[in-house]
Amino acid sequence: MKVLMLSNEYPPYTYGGAGVHVEYLSKELAKLVPVEVRCFGDQYMAHHNLHVRGFKLEKIDYGCPKYLESVFGAVQRGLNFNSYGIEADLVHCHTWYTHLGGILAKLNYGIPLIITTHSLEPLRPWKREQLKGGYDFSSWVERAALEMADAVIAVSYGTKQDILHHFRIAEEKIKVIHNGIDPKEYQKQPSADALRRYGVDPSKPFVLFVGRITRQKGIIHLVRAIKYFDADFQVVLCAGAPDTAEIAAEMEAAVKEVSADRPGVIWIPEMLDKQSVIEFYSHAAVFCCPSIYEPFGIINLEAMACETAVVASAVGGIPEVVEDGETGILVPVQQMPESPFTPLSPKKFERDLAAAVNRLMADRGMREQFAQAGRRRAEQLFSWAAIAKETRALYQQLVSSR
Repeated sequence: MKVLMLSNEYPPYTYGGAGVHVEYLSKELAKLVPVEVRCFGDQYMAHHNLHVRGFKLEKIDYGCPKYLESVFGAVQRGLNFNSYGIEADLVHCHTWYTHLGGILAKLNYGIPLIITTHSLEPLRPWKREQLKGGYDFSSWVERAALEMADAVIAVSYGTKQDILHHFRIAEEKIKVIHNGIDPKEYQKQPSADALRRYGVDPSKPFVLFVGRITRQKGIIHLVRAIKYFDADFQVVLCAGAPDTAEIAAEMEAAVKEVSADRPGVIWIPEMLDKQSVIEFYSHAAVFCCPSIYEPFGIINLEAMACETAVVASAVGGIPEVVEDGETGILVPVQQMPESPFTPLSPKKFERDLAAAVNRLMADRGMREQFAQAGRRRAEQLFSWAAIAKETRALYQQLVSSR
């Protein structure tokens, strides 16, 4: 059995949780079956059972608005993935960028289509800010692919319920397989070189955020919550890759405003390399994840594996990762009925985030207790080896049934 995996992201061009997922899953699966990854970029790797090939994008003749380049780029690569030739027994897609490629592979090559849902377009209406009309296309191609897929993998039970609510898919086609972690790689590190390099004082406690600047991650709410934080700790925001120029400007203005009244706010406006991120996780007193929409929340798992207590919003798959009162504190988000992923009272959410952060920052014993429990949970429940075996079993079921 040979697997073809299609992905927007693959190292060294990884910027989100889907890219992390594909990287580790493909490596573990390759210990069990031959795996080929086709992705966006110029990557090339051939190592035993794992082959990776990047597909470049030629934009010489593009005359469309810049915000549509990523949309038409996804279409072009979907065609290239297929015209290059496919000899795999199945195709496994990650994120809407690859869904057209998956549809073409299923129909033209007659192989099963599996899709892992890292997020769902109906629950990300703010993507219209980034893609404008391209959001209508991404929504259409996602629906078409999911509803014709032979199997859909949900990264959490919360995501499974979202799939059933928004799409016409038989429940028996949906399989819940959580995201994972490599506990040997993500573990507490003594080095603090990265902190010093970016102006963070390792001798003083700090609250940490790691993620993209996007509505989904709730970063603006966290920045606005800082004015309610106690003043005796640092706040470190490792936040880059803004979705749009508008949210980038909003982030800049919010950080500038809060920094004028409170010292110790350090914004690192870039996506850090993995080793640096692990160092930040390792030395943070508290990791804060203020997401408004989060199918799984792998960043919480990474922080827990590095023995850091977590404060996170109680949305999507996060409660399946962070145990409230055991590995961290979950903050409820009361959401608007007409816009389920917008806080009904943003100021209340921001104050509640701050209250949870202040509570943990003031109680070192609780932080240490949560940190140890978080590490144990990451090791016991979220290994990539177990996830790869579950995924292979699903593959075998689909291939044998045909």
